[in-house]
Amino acid sequence: MDTSLSRRLVLMASGAFGAAAMAGPASSAEGPVAQTRGGKVRGTEREGVKIFLGVPYGADTGGANRWLPPKPPVAWSGTRDALSYGPAPPQTTPLATPMQEETDMVQQSPVGEDCLTLNVYTPAVGKASGKRAVMVWFHGGGYSAGSGNATSYDGVNLARKQDVVLVTVTHRLNHFGFLYLAELFGEAYADSGNVGMLDCVAALAWVRDNIAGFGGDPGRVMIFGQSGGGGKVSTLMGMPPAKGLFHCVSAQSGAAVRSIPKIQAAANAKRLVDALGAKSISEMQALPWRRIVEVASATRGSGGNGPVVDGRSLPANVFDPVASPLSRDIPLISSTVETESASWGAPVDPIDDADLLARTKAVTRLADTDAAALIGIYKASYPGKDNTYVCQLLMSQWTFTDGVTTQTERKAAQAAGGGAPDYFFYFAHHTSVRGGKLHAPHTSEIPYCLDSLAHAAPIIGPVTAEKQALADKVSTYWANFAKTGNPNGKGLPQWRPFDLKTRPTLVITTEDKPTMVDDPMGPTRRAVAEYRSKVPPVGA
Repeated sequence: MDTSLSRRLVLMASGAFGAAAMAGPASSAEGPVAQTRGGKVRGTEREGVKIFLGVPYGADTGGANRWLPPKPPVAWSGTRDALSYGPAPPQTTPLATPMQEETDMVQQSPVGEDCLTLNVYTPAVGKASGKRAVMVWFHGGGYSAGSGNATSYDGVNLARKQDVVLVTVTHRLNHFGFLYLAELFGEAYADSGNVGMLDCVAALAWVRDNIAGFGGDPGRVMIFGQSGGGGKVSTLMGMPPAKGLFHCVSAQSGAAVRSIPKIQAAANAKRLVDALGAKSISEMQALPWRRIVEVASATRGSGGNGPVVDGRSLPANVFDPVASPLSRDIPLISSTVETESASWGAPVDPIDDADLLARTKAVTRLADTDAAALIGIYKASYPGKDNTYVCQLLMSQWTFTDGVTTQTERKAAQAAGGGAPDYFFYFAHHTSVRGGKLHAPHTSEIPYCLDSLAHAAPIIGPVTAEKQALADKVSTYWANFAKTGNPNGKGLPQWRPFDLKTRPTLVITTEDKPTMVDDPMGPTRRAVAEYRSKVPPVGA
């Protein structure tokens, strides 16, 4: 790792804050108070859980700080209010997702570059209150959208019922977090392609150095996330500056098999800089962030799509060709949900055979004969299911599950050689929204993992006793994993580690009973792998 980058991260981790300055008027309100290295923060309390929102872990990323590794937050005197969410990072606004049900759960906070904040939910504050396992959540939205402030990320139940500390993180995204500018503007910007991930490292360094004041144990930190968050936590498994900052990982509906090559990232960045007409880094840093978002949205292939293999903070692909040795001893939960693509372009209303074939060809780029044969395998594997359901399954397993499967297999191969285990999870619990047409769509497992059903009605429907019983089980698995590195515990069905021979998988269906099933997607999983080899190269 570059020594200058290493020094910057060490300074942040050691609390080398800027000159003490007032970050805002001292609070006079009542509420729980916790001590951080930057100063005291005052939060609120709900159902016995202490909540601290918008706590800074880094400085403003605007202006001269754009595309540079995160800097420490400015310390404050007095007690700072931590009563409201911090800004979402620059992105297309208003914040939205492909599926309206998800958009309804997105916290519509202000948007701005002073976005390096986190939220803490804890049963108690102060070092004397205990040493609880810490669960650090990285949000979805790919690498381009979202924040740590979505309503479905509410951590009150998880903290109260599982006696853990939950932290949700907001960091730089898209062209502000992943624009590789070193080839254009020199060595000072050699880290620019991964500053969004270095923000995540800085948040974990903050957890290590401050979480004891919130009743947490810095020696038991689980990182977890879904979709883009699953990709982020997977990427952290291959980043040298993150080593030692976490002890187990759950990557849900996301993976980091291959990241963007440096040469491609440099070419992409040049497209954006040329489109903006900027001649220098100072011109780039002076532009309003909204202008950059606007031009980037209109400029195809302009980068900002995710982590870059830059030879520095991310020296190599994390799970290609094998699992990174850097995280050999880190246990992993990997997971997918049944119809991920129901919220990403798959149909929800009836379609005929011609439409199914056309959609399959569009997603897979297979020829007619191969696309029809692949559909035939799905119909034989799921007899009696209609075309809409078949299309949702096929698109989900081709676009989402395949990458997760590859990552799971490579972690399992590492485990077979003495590394930490992987536990695989398949969520097929159907939601009741839209008359059940979505089945088990992307994000639908989050409220069960976080036990936040009441804050996720748009995606799961009304809370019932059966749904709550399922959330109790799933969130207990996740909390057990945070506490011990093993999800199993009293009163739960045994969850066996994944292996390449029998492929044991914890499956949750509409019956709400976690059950171990060997290779539940076997025929279609093998078909996806076979037919992917027939896809012509891009541009062919």
